[in-house]
Amino acid sequence: MRDDIRDLKAELRRAALARRDAMATEARIEASLAIADHVAALADVTPGMAVSGFLPIRSEIDIRPLMMTLADRGALLCVPAIVEGRLVFRQLVRGAPLEPQGFGTYAPGADAAIFDPELMLVPLAAFDRRGGRVGYGRGYYDGAIASLREKGMDPRLVGIAFAVQEVEHVPMEQHDIFLDVVVTEAGVAAGAATPSVGAAN
Repeated sequence: MRDDIRDLKAELRRAALARRDAMATEARIEASLAIADHVAALADVTPGMAVSGFLPIRSEIDIRPLMMTLADRGALLCVPAIVEGRLVFRQLVRGAPLEPQGFGTYAPGADAAIFDPELMLVPLAAFDRRGGRVGYGRGYYDGAIASLREKGMDPRLVGIAFAVQEVEHVPMEQHDIFLDVVVTEAGVAAGAATPSVGAAN
């Protein structure tokens, strides 16, 4: 049964990423900017709040303008880094050098501060209207979120995706974590009904 679910996720991932890859460059740029506007309008960010984002790989959404907007509001930005097989979130500072992490990703070096984010902007391969998420198949985000919850934290989970990445149903396993909300270029597409995408109450 578990293998069947993983096979289905793999097919959903392949098809959704193919649709994302097929987007024209101009359409991808315009959609990325629209998503940044939607999240910026909804985000309840307070000075000193740790917010995790991500640096784009391949045809992924570029949320760097959004991250800079949140930084201007006082957010402390961090991005994922792979350390000893798990995901941690290192502080992202303008002008600081980045190091390759594998899989085409980059992150600040080992001397960067590590944050526990209160608001997480989460990349994904596919999503459904419930906030179900298909990641890239390595389970890094599920593990990182579980570790934060073990510390007693409850980070707000905001999925970031293009509308073409939506699927009808994501099969969820016991370790899988639902997103609070997913935002696409069309606005809030999935998850919680509350409009705010800031820290959990």
